[in-house]
Amino acid sequence: MSKLKRVLIYLFLSVSAIVSVFPFLWMIISATNKSVDVTQGKLLPGSYLIENVKKVFDTVDLVPALLNSARISIITTLLAMLIASLAGYGFEIFRSKAKDVVFSILLLSMMIPFAALMVPLYRMFGKISNVAPVIGIDTVSAVILPTVTTAFLIFFFRQSTKMFPKDMLEAGRIDGLTELGVFFRIFVPTMRTSYAAAAIITFMTSWNNYLWPLVVLQSPEKRTIPLLISNLGSSYAPDYGVNMTVILIATLPTAIVFFLMQKHFVAGMTGSVK
Repeated sequence: MSKLKRVLIYLFLSVSAIVSVFPFLWMIISATNKSVDVTQGKLLPGSYLIENVKKVFDTVDLVPALLNSARISIITTLLAMLIASLAGYGFEIFRSKAKDVVFSILLLSMMIPFAALMVPLYRMFGKISNVAPVIGIDTVSAVILPTVTTAFLIFFFRQSTKMFPKDMLEAGRIDGLTELGVFFRIFVPTMRTSYAAAAIITFMTSWNNYLWPLVVLQSPEKRTIPLLISNLGSSYAPDYGVNMTVILIATLPTAIVFFLMQKHFVAGMTGSVK
C-alpha cells in the first residue's frame, strides 16, 4: 500500500470519527454552559455544570422518568431474551416446511413500519382497558407488550443457533435432559455472547423508544426519559444548558451498559453472521 493511499484512508477515517463523535462532545460541552452560550454556539467548556445539575434536580422530574424508563427497559429486555431465543431456537432446531413458511411471514412483518401499526394497537389496548385495566392504556404493560420481541431478534437468535454445536444437544438428550432442560442448561450458557449482543440492542432500543410511549402513556408521572426530554425542548423558553444536562444524564445508562458488555457484543454480532 502506497503512503499516499494510506494517508487518504487515515484522513477519511479521522474525518468520519470526528463527525460521529462531535454531537456527543458538543452535548457534554453544552451541559457545562449557560443557555445563552449554547444558543451562540460556544464550543469551549464552561463552568456551569454544577449549576445546571442543581437546576435539573430542582425543576425537572428527572428521577421518576429515569425509573420509569429503567423499569420498562429491563422488563422488556428480560422478556425479549426469553421469548425471542426460544422462538429462534425452535425455528432452527425443529425445522419443517411449515415452520419455514411461518418464519418467512415473520420476516415480512419487518417491512411494516411501526407507525402503521399504532392505530390498531391503540384501539386494541383501548378495548382491553375496559376488560383488564392493568394492561390497558396508560400502563407500563401497554408499552412493553408490543415491543417485547421483534422479528429481527428472532432472526438474530435463529442465525446464532446455526453456530451452536449440535453434538451438545444430542449429548444432553442422551443424558436424559428434556428439550427445555437442553435449552436452559446447555444452549443459554453456551450462547451468552449472543444474549449479550441482543440484550444491548433491546435495552438501548427500549430506553430510546419515543413514539409508542408518547401515544399510550397519558399520565405525567408515567413519562419516560425521551418524553421528558421532548417536553423540555418544546417549552416556551427552554434552558438549553439544563436540557443538555438532562440528555447527558439520560445517555449514561445506555453508554455504561454498552461499554461493560462491549466485548460480548462484538463477539455475539460476529458469531451470528458467520
